[in-house]
Amino acid sequence: MSATHQILRGVLIAGLLLCFPTATHAQKSYSKSFIRKQKEAAASLVGQRHKQSQVMVDKVFSFAELGFHEMESSRYLTGILEEAGFEVSKGVSGIPTAWFARWSNGEGPVIALGSDVDCIPKASQYPGIAYHKPIVEGAPGHGEGHNAGIPLNITAALAVQQLMKENGMQGTLVVWPGIAEEQLGSKAWFTRDGLFDGVDLCIFTHVSSNLAVSWGQAPGTGLISVEYTFDGEAAHSAGAPWRGRSALDAAELMNIGWNYKREHLHPLKRSHSIFTDAGDQPNVVPSKASIWYYFRDITYEGIMEMYEDANNIAEGAAKMTDTEVSSKVVGAAWPRHFNKVIAEAMDENIRQVGLPEWSEADQTLAIAVQREVGSRDTTGLARELSGLGTPPEHPISGGSDDIGDVSWTVPTVTLRFPSNIPGLQGHHWSNAIAMATPIAHKGVTAGAKVVAMTVIDFLTQPELVAKAKDYFENVQKKETEYRPMITENDPPPVHFNTAIMERFRPELERFYFDETKFDSYLEQLGVEYPTLKE
Repeated sequence: MSATHQILRGVLIAGLLLCFPTATHAQKSYSKSFIRKQKEAAASLVGQRHKQSQVMVDKVFSFAELGFHEMESSRYLTGILEEAGFEVSKGVSGIPTAWFARWSNGEGPVIALGSDVDCIPKASQYPGIAYHKPIVEGAPGHGEGHNAGIPLNITAALAVQQLMKENGMQGTLVVWPGIAEEQLGSKAWFTRDGLFDGVDLCIFTHVSSNLAVSWGQAPGTGLISVEYTFDGEAAHSAGAPWRGRSALDAAELMNIGWNYKREHLHPLKRSHSIFTDAGDQPNVVPSKASIWYYFRDITYEGIMEMYEDANNIAEGAAKMTDTEVSSKVVGAAWPRHFNKVIAEAMDENIRQVGLPEWSEADQTLAIAVQREVGSRDTTGLARELSGLGTPPEHPISGGSDDIGDVSWTVPTVTLRFPSNIPGLQGHHWSNAIAMATPIAHKGVTAGAKVVAMTVIDFLTQPELVAKAKDYFENVQKKETEYRPMITENDPPPVHFNTAIMERFRPELERFYFDETKFDSYLEQLGVEYPTLKE
């Protein structure tokens, strides 16, 4: 880390800590009746802000920005928070689109609200249309639904902020985005740089097809993301191939070696790769080539064992081809563990809020999309709550999320909110169909009510904060030590997705949502809701 980076980091953390008074100071005592009324008021205020939530959801959907390039999304969302009196620190952890927004009303619990904001390559899709119809062919789109989480958190934060002002409730609200979640490229850096120092608890939100929270070890994996680069010697592929040392040969041999290793991986492990540089043209022996891997496992130790094996295979490939190899960590995510105390408090609020009332049009769209992609589930949107999630009896492999690093830094839960359609494959254009429709808007309002009510619980009941910390320190961390997978010398990979966004942003700009002229993005795009295949 450069001296300048160290100084800037020190200044940022000092500023954050000044804004993060701890919850150990004496707080007011609130009656159960007062708490109940404040939670009811919070839910009511969120409902009154439904229109603003809808506009935010539609706006971020229309920007369709990949990780590390969430420029319009961040500019728009931070503008709303700044107007509401939040102090925004921008460009945190050396990531231009990253930010932390803080608002304090005196000493009390410091509660962070986080969610992701980036989208998926090649997932451009008209919302509300039950078949594949890209807005811009080949462009990115919100095929994960990350356009909804920060709007949800902002809605909840503004509702709680109003009640804190009106009733003298003390504490600090922090709103922050998971930049480049699809590259697992920011949260480990945020934790490394101390951005959660002084935070008492974190409520994270993620789009789903039901309204639910869980505690304990979550299904899925953690991972380390590594790019290996081989350096060789160029030569004329026909005139003097013996004078070349092919970096691509080395990268391919590493891939072959790892694929043989893959046969012997435990079923709970996952690994996948792409070539990021495979040479320039066939008649030039490639002097440089790169291959990018995700190594996933359900434990930190298992992840690092895979990483060490891959390093050995890379060294072997380099020796076989007389090339040199280097590597860099470009993403990391610890296996997730969620706080039981926060989850149980949140689950009570989920049961009070319940699922949205879906219209016939909502269900018609959902069933048509399920049938379009061949889903086994063709029953439409969820009609019953799925209940509080508990640790699986046996470990379950699957995807990763770098909220895992945050969950090992402060007591954390993830609220899953119902803004998408069950039974879809994920990371796909079909997952974008619902994300600027009444389905997404209703799900965000329901989720924001739950978040606001849960924040009220912890602002007004310091004993809950203490219990959450006790679980974190004496249960969760009892046998597990958090060890970051990145070092002080690993910069965030902010170069990712540059070429894609430079290519597609000019075309996408023509479709940015203009809320001053249209009531919804569906109206701006001329979509009749729902539109089904004839």
